[in-house]
Amino acid sequence: MSQNFTGQVAIITGGSDGIGLATARLLASRGASVVICARRADKLESARADIAQVGKVEACQLDVSDEAAFTALVEDVAARYGRLDMLVNNAMSVHYAPIRKLTLEHWRKDFAVNADAVFVGTKAAMKVMAAQDMNGRQRGAIVNISSTCGIRAAPNMASYSASKAALIHFTAAAAMEGAPLGIRVNAIVPGQVQTAATADFATRAPEIAARTAQAIPMERGGEPEELAEAIVFMLSNAASYITGTALPVDGGKAAQLYMPG
Repeated sequence: MSQNFTGQVAIITGGSDGIGLATARLLASRGASVVICARRADKLESARADIAQVGKVEACQLDVSDEAAFTALVEDVAARYGRLDMLVNNAMSVHYAPIRKLTLEHWRKDFAVNADAVFVGTKAAMKVMAAQDMNGRQRGAIVNISSTCGIRAAPNMASYSASKAALIHFTAAAAMEGAPLGIRVNAIVPGQVQTAATADFATRAPEIAARTAQAIPMERGGEPEELAEAIVFMLSNAASYITGTALPVDGGKAAQLYMPG
């Protein structure tokens, strides 16, 4: 049975498209008040209008790598709504380059968004959540979005992969500190997801895109809505005894033993 989130408040970073938008829409449709944030105002407004058709939403233009701004957002939302029940750290940065050509600036940018911002948001959210009353079996739930690249290696992905791996271990550490406080922290580990960026790549390199999909045991990429269902489950009281996990949602890719043809 799907949980009703009426009266609960969620912040979703990178909420203007893809996984973030699908998650925000699903939570709003189940009664939550949702705050989405992203950098591009035009995409944010489009997402806000979309989600508003099914529930309560507001949009905030934000670069999550700005520590002060991100912390202020969390504190402001909690103050205005009277609580913060859920945080989804979904914003991401990726640079594709072999290590010999990867710049330190690109390395630091991926870490700033994929790891540092997750720390900043989690720190601010845990402070707020720890001080509020219990909602069911929990004071709050945080879900961090990693990647298969955080648990499996691929060429030309060093900065992205390392930052997503750091996110997974940070999730486990945060879960240990959050557990006695009634705050659960988990990670979702997506594989290929059919976002606008994936569709654009498929248009530019159809053969590579086709081979990539065929290499997944389920022979397709995931849909944002499928990832959203997993995220919302982890946020819900149905997952009340789950914390510190990194759940692959990838069509079986992480479990696959590669055998050359």
